[in-house]
Amino acid sequence: MVTMLLTGYVTSLQIFAVTLVGALPLGILVAMGRLSKFKPLSILCQLFISILRGTPLMLQMFAVFFIPYYVFGIPTGPGFMFTAVLISFVINYSAYFAEIYRSGIQSIPRGQYEAAEVLGYTKSQTFFHIVLPQVIKRVLPAIGNEVVTLVKDTSLAFSIGVAEMFTTSRALVASQRDMVPFIIAALIYWVTCLVIEFIMRRIERKLSYYHD
Repeated sequence: MVTMLLTGYVTSLQIFAVTLVGALPLGILVAMGRLSKFKPLSILCQLFISILRGTPLMLQMFAVFFIPYYVFGIPTGPGFMFTAVLISFVINYSAYFAEIYRSGIQSIPRGQYEAAEVLGYTKSQTFFHIVLPQVIKRVLPAIGNEVVTLVKDTSLAFSIGVAEMFTTSRALVASQRDMVPFIIAALIYWVTCLVIEFIMRRIERKLSYYHD
């Protein structure tokens, strides 16, 4: 039983890791597009964020899985299920991260941009050397909340047939008529969230030299 749960847990961790690696940088790009002075790009990014935040992640997974077939006639089978989950999670969380980044960027006083310009910094130097370090510190608690939520959201992958830890525990409960697999799975989720919270607190302390 434990071996099966750990196998499902590995799948959950894979979804978690790929989502973070993909969604964190993509969120920055979407946030920059959202704040762009080029109106078509800004509107497009606003629409992207609105749709992804305003529709269920489960529905988005079904859309990613079925659109290739129903729109383009490309057949999708069981082998595409995991890929569809990864794509859905990355684009969904990038929208949430984009709004967090946007709020952090807009919280930086305008005077810092003007001071950097006076000192001869280019726009890219100003953003990456002055603005971004402060933004990261300010948005870290919100990012941490989303990361913890992501751990639990990996259980939604069951909706299109990906056997992550929740799916495995549910199958074990049904076959063994015992609640123990659910209890073990809940403990694993909880411990994982505790570890993430510990890591995020350590990162926040390391960035404490950036004072508001």
